[in-house]
Amino acid sequence: MSIYKHIQQSAYDANMQLPELGLVLFTFGNASAADRSLGVFAIKPSGVPYKELSPDKMVIVDFDGQTVEGKLRPSSDTKTHAVLYKHWEKIGGIVHTHSSYATGWAQAQRDIPIYGTTHADHTTADIPCAPPMSDEMIRGDYEYETGFQIMNYLTVKGLSYEEIEMILIGNHAPFTWGKTAEKAVYNSAVVEELAKLAYLTEQIRVDAPRLPDSLIKKHYKRKHGIDSYYGQ
Repeated sequence: MSIYKHIQQSAYDANMQLPELGLVLFTFGNASAADRSLGVFAIKPSGVPYKELSPDKMVIVDFDGQTVEGKLRPSSDTKTHAVLYKHWEKIGGIVHTHSSYATGWAQAQRDIPIYGTTHADHTTADIPCAPPMSDEMIRGDYEYETGFQIMNYLTVKGLSYEEIEMILIGNHAPFTWGKTAEKAVYNSAVVEELAKLAYLTEQIRVDAPRLPDSLIKKHYKRKHGIDSYYGQ
């Protein structure tokens, strides 16, 4: 039995949730699951339809982006995952999709504004949209540089990857992460729903007001604060 079976299963489960949740079309996305004690992650093989996936087809890659085990070529976004795992020590799962509404905001190069309490239940900030990558970064090691574009923009915005677990890349699409692959998938579904709600809000009222700080703090803290009382 492979020592990587547990993360292959986790990565497989995460990937299979993406089409079930309507977050991917054809092969437009990928999910990975890491084992930090082993210094590796399992990720979807490139271009393989979801219906043809199985746990043993998940490719094992180290945090430098080198394949450790697997007969198939890993996702084309593997180096982006590797960069984030290498620099963000508290994450265990990453998801990248081209879900419709979140990608629409990314193509518009706009942060997703915090308009309602649904958004505040998950984060106190707008969902950031990093600028499109420079020509120099694109001409270089593109997927590797994408990881740094994500990290650098969170730094510019004064946000921690532990505070906000989702981002858009301008003209590209969303990336999400979490302590587990399951949480990264959850965050991927959340960013798509928040993107949809923000879009609908602006269609109904172009000058819709942002959510007041008092409601932002109330909804976030009741779910995530020290004295949270949401759930069992």
